[in-house]
Amino acid sequence: MNTQKTNMAEIEISYSRNIITDNTRISCSRDADQVFRRIFPSLQHREYFYMLCLDRASQVLGYYQVSVGGLNGTIADIRIIFQTALKANASAIVIAHCHPSGNTQPSQADIALTKKIKEAGVILNINLLDHLVITSEEYLSFEDDNIQ
Repeated sequence: MNTQKTNMAEIEISYSRNIITDNTRISCSRDADQVFRRIFPSLQHREYFYMLCLDRASQVLGYYQVSVGGLNGTIADIRIIFQTALKANASAIVIAHCHPSGNTQPSQADIALTKKIKEAGVILNINLLDHLVITSEEYLSFEDDNIQ
């Protein structure tokens, strides 16, 4: 047993499932939209980016706020997204961000980010099931609209 102190930082990884969930299952984009609408703090004034972590049965393990931005955008770090998914032992994820403008059309940056997340998920065996762009009135599903 080594009793020497070290000057190295200890990394702690944790995921807590202390809250009893309602075992929400995501089987389509509408299911995901309904869950995201319950957790987004606002769909107006600023962009928010959230993710859902899912188990193999597509039941929601939990959600995570990836970023908060301004009126015109927010930054989503792919490493943070997958760090969260790995902590939760997720088999799949669904991501969403809101457009306060009310326009559901994804930007080229949204499309590029989605492609990168999907590619990273293949390597890690964590499927990106969908990316939603949510407004106060409607949503767009990358999966339903076959946006690649």
